[in-house]
Amino acid sequence: MAKASELIHPNWDKAPAGITDGFSLEMTAKDEGSLRDAAPLIPAGTPVAITYLPGEELAARVAATVAVRELGFEPMPHFSARRITSQDDFEGYLKAVVDQAGVKRCFIVAGDPPEPQGPYFDTMALIRTGAFERAGVQAIGVGGHPEGHPNMTEAQCWDVLEAKVREIEARGMAALVVTQFSFDPDACLAWLKQLRARGIECPVRMGVPGPAGIKRLLAYAARCGVGASTSVLKKYGISVTNLLGTAGPDKLVNAFAKGLGDEHGRVRLHFYPFGGMTKTLEWIQEYNAKHGI
Repeated sequence: MAKASELIHPNWDKAPAGITDGFSLEMTAKDEGSLRDAAPLIPAGTPVAITYLPGEELAARVAATVAVRELGFEPMPHFSARRITSQDDFEGYLKAVVDQAGVKRCFIVAGDPPEPQGPYFDTMALIRTGAFERAGVQAIGVGGHPEGHPNMTEAQCWDVLEAKVREIEARGMAALVVTQFSFDPDACLAWLKQLRARGIECPVRMGVPGPAGIKRLLAYAARCGVGASTSVLKKYGISVTNLLGTAGPDKLVNAFAKGLGDEHGRVRLHFYPFGGMTKTLEWIQEYNAKHGI
């Protein structure tokens, strides 16, 4: 029987055609219409993560996940541990997306609430239920934080990540790390080197913000704890003296294209389309045309 890592990551051993080859996307339940509009611009089989936000109805999350599958992409629904109110809430959602959308990969986060709203304090609690492998899920994505985590020390971040990857793989599933978006390619590349030096070899998707208004980008950065110092923003191409207009990730993606090497392991990009799904995909197409990808 093939291992889960072979089933879920069959293309990761192939060299990408360019830095944007094999990208993935993030969406919310309310973005279903935008996804349908942008679908002609998205390569078949592209992984699309569906977030787990407060105030959304279960039915809306399931419908968005089904839409991803129906449009020919690979759904990866999120599970936010502290926002899950009960075992039935958790396993009911998992069963719905597996049965209705053929979900084979999921992404887990602890969530923002300081205290759990149900029985699950953190992502390890979700993994250890055994529900994912019982449902036939083949891969679990976990978060990576190249610029650190507001509630953990650097050492704690590494210990927790290593433990989750080991637990996922011990249960016969493939592990995947998806990072928070960043404006700082140097921090991301250094973090990747540390990750590999610690023996974590699973694939990584580096978070990249899609083109968006500068004020919106900075608002998301503040909300997500992303470094946005004057020097970091300058690397990204944003001047703090002019916050009008939009900014794209050209400099960041160029830095990844130039800086990524064998020592960084298997890496692809994960786009957060803060400025809109179509706008992000049009940017990717333009970038590909400009760079012969």
